[in-house]
Amino acid sequence: MNPSIQEYNEKWETKETVICSLLSSFIEKHLSQSQGKIWHAHPVWFINENPIVGYSIQKRGVRLMFWSGADFDEINLCVVGKKFKDASVFYNAVSEINLIDLERWLKKSSVIQWDYKNIVKRKGQLIRLS
Repeated sequence: MNPSIQEYNEKWETKETVICSLLSSFIEKHLSQSQGKIWHAHPVWFINENPIVGYSIQKRGVRLMFWSGADFDEINLCVVGKKFKDASVFYNAVSEINLIDLERWLKKSSVIQWDYKNIVKRKGQLIRLS
């Protein structure tokens, strides 16, 4: 695991640290082809320089976000906006994390992708990669 991700995980209260540590280790295990790093101040994993999944600490809890998650067709992922294709779930306890759902979402995240890497070059237009 990227040391900066581990450092991010450890700087929070115990509850958040445990959630973040579980998420990062699970992501590393199930998206072994990805590269994790701190991006815009929180952990994000990339495949071919395209952001796939990340998490951040917010008032509502630990937000796990899938950049292309709106197309996963998953009832437990919340889609907020229309412009981007992201979807999220919030966790406030490790017991809320359904590992079967998480594994399925991670599999979908490696298959269902929109091209965020080139969004600036395309002036905000997203193109589906797969």
